[in-house]
Amino acid sequence: MKKLLILGIILCTFGCKKYVVSFEQPTNMKLDNLKLEVFLDKKKIQDLNLKATNALPTYETLALSTSDDGKHLFEVKTKDTTFSFAVNYPEERYILVTAHLKENGKVHVGILKQPYKFRLQ
Repeated sequence: MKKLLILGIILCTFGCKKYVVSFEQPTNMKLDNLKLEVFLDKKKIQDLNLKATNALPTYETLALSTSDDGKHLFEVKTKDTTFSFAVNYPEERYILVTAHLKENGKVHVGILKQPYKFRLQ
């Protein structure tokens, strides 16, 4: 039984297809406690509250499961706008999401997508 459990953990660790999504916590204090709603294929995954810092930005990371074809619609909703992005697994396995405040006061969410890990500090 113990061997079966260990084998199951190993297979799940190496066999599961996942997107790794990192959310950058902003350095702009006007974005403190900004609520982000995260959707994958129109299904709500999680609510996040950004915590602004005065120092270097920090990151909160999520692992999102993929389907067999690996093509998904990734959406981030802020207080007034929904930002939609097409994501393809495994070409865009690692995703970095950042929120910025424009000069007109509107929030903009941008992402970076790549097949290898980001070097976050």
